[in-house]
Amino acid sequence: MLIEDRFVQSIRVGVEDLDDLNHVNNVRYVKWMQDVAIAHWDYLVAINNFKSEYIWVVMNHSIDYKRAAFLGDEISLETHIEGFDKFTCYRIIEIKNAKTGKLITKSKSKWCLIDPETHRPMMIPSEIKNIILEENAVYS
Repeated sequence: MLIEDRFVQSIRVGVEDLDDLNHVNNVRYVKWMQDVAIAHWDYLVAINNFKSEYIWVVMNHSIDYKRAAFLGDEISLETHIEGFDKFTCYRIIEIKNAKTGKLITKSKSKWCLIDPETHRPMMIPSEIKNIILEENAVYS
């Protein structure tokens, strides 16, 4: 779902998300980052009716952990594309406590578009760049 200039999903922290300290495991945050990025891409494919065979792979994540999340917390996953270059895009993901709005993690990820046949990097087509620019402009 789009809220303001971000794609947003909500989840509730379950027992399977916890580590030995009884707060959300760092690996779970990375999984949620991937999940919301994929959901955002699927949303863009669906509303714009274009080819879904493009493949994105993550090149790196930079994550700042601000505070912990605990069992039962309602979590808001918020993402948007900050920019792109020839082969890659830069995605911002903020994970917040949905009740308090307090930031739990903030990350910046670099994703590369891969050719589905050769599995080599490919230039981002103008149709994708235009969709991202239009989505970002809707709420600017």
